[in-house]
Amino acid sequence: MNIAFFLTPKNEVAYLNTSMTMRQALEKMQYHRYTAVPLVDKSGRYAGTLTEGDLLWYLKDHPRMSFEDTHKVRIKRIPKRVKNTPVPIDADILDLVDLAMNQNFVPVIDDTRIFIGIVRRSDIINYYAKVLSEKAESTA
Repeated sequence: MNIAFFLTPKNEVAYLNTSMTMRQALEKMQYHRYTAVPLVDKSGRYAGTLTEGDLLWYLKDHPRMSFEDTHKVRIKRIPKRVKNTPVPIDADILDLVDLAMNQNFVPVIDDTRIFIGIVRRSDIINYYAKVLSEKAESTA
């Protein structure tokens, strides 16, 4: 099954531009209650994933920095510790299983690496739960 069926499109996803500030990232992540968000560059290409841990480690590594200074730090300067591997839109749902075991979401890109949305781990689990349930019912 093609993953387009499971795609949450970019316009429904909370994502960050790499030129945004640490303060903007914190505020957006808090508002949406996310622990990780996709990053896009100025061309709209997928540029990685920013996590709460990345922000906390940055603060730990810069002990003289105050919260008031977070508006001075661009996201692109923050080291990213999580590598959420993107998949092309024509990928199959089976391609996502291994990735979803270690990622809350799988970024989806087009042929030019433009970020077009995500597939959430919960959607993959729900799909396979339904498949298993239907299989169990058909053999009963």
